[in-house]
Amino acid sequence: MLPQTNHLRSLHTVIRDRAARREDFLHVSSRIMRLLIEFGLNLLPFDPWEVQTPVGRTYSGLRLTNDVCAVSIARAGNSIEAELRAVCPTIRLGQMLIQRDKVTKLPRLYLSLLPPNIGDGHVLLLDPMLATGGTARAAIEVLLEAGVAEEKIIFISLIAVPEGLDAVLDNHRAVRIVTSAIDERLNENAYMLPGIGDFGDRFYGTDR
Repeated sequence: MLPQTNHLRSLHTVIRDRAARREDFLHVSSRIMRLLIEFGLNLLPFDPWEVQTPVGRTYSGLRLTNDVCAVSIARAGNSIEAELRAVCPTIRLGQMLIQRDKVTKLPRLYLSLLPPNIGDGHVLLLDPMLATGGTARAAIEVLLEAGVAEEKIIFISLIAVPEGLDAVLDNHRAVRIVTSAIDERLNENAYMLPGIGDFGDRFYGTDR
């Protein structure tokens, strides 16, 4: 979890406000997403790497050990892509569409577009809400089938709840989860408390 600073709490105060202007919601949620991405990238392995500075000295730096790509869970996960592109302009991006089946109530995969050789490196899995954990687990299973090692999956989520964290980590202990807040619980309708509402609808302006 991101360090729970006063600044981060002030950002959450804006996006959780039901009366927040959409432009404020977009601006502030994007700022939190940038913090999440930077934190997630810091979990990746780095190798020593030396470069020559303009004054002829050697700087002992670092560079990523392995390739990294990202996969967003449509449509809410697409909201994180712009901030990721700002930090990593050349990163390869995949996408999944997973929705709950109306009959079985289980997550169903409708679309999976993954970068080639995705199993060779680390994957940032993007979805701003980790609620019941069903969609996250389904997405992780798709990545595992594609050859991605469980310990190389970093799930980036704006807000999580204990039920969702347990659902993922009870089945995939090696997956790492980065979030900016852990809410109290889910209510009887599977909404987070205190929550933020439907993030995708608020972000894309389709809320009523």
